[in-house]
Amino acid sequence: MRLMDFKMERENLVQIGDHVKVTEGVLPSSWYYTVEPAVAMSANYSFRERLQTREGVVKEIKKTPQGFYVVVEFDE
Repeated sequence: MRLMDFKMERENLVQIGDHVKVTEGVLPSSWYYTVEPAVAMSANYSFRERLQTREGVVKEIKKTPQGFYVVVEFDE
């Protein structure tokens, strides 16, 4: 199991237990992931940290002074 954090700007776009799909974006030297449909975005990851699966389950939603963070669990 692999847990990843995604930054979410608004509350209640996903709920704990939701099955979500992610898409992969490419930068010149790293990759990032977006929870569809454009709900939340991950940090940048190097080649060896790339995600192998594209579906996961929302395990936690954290409220911080910087905004909301969605924790998604992937089967890796």
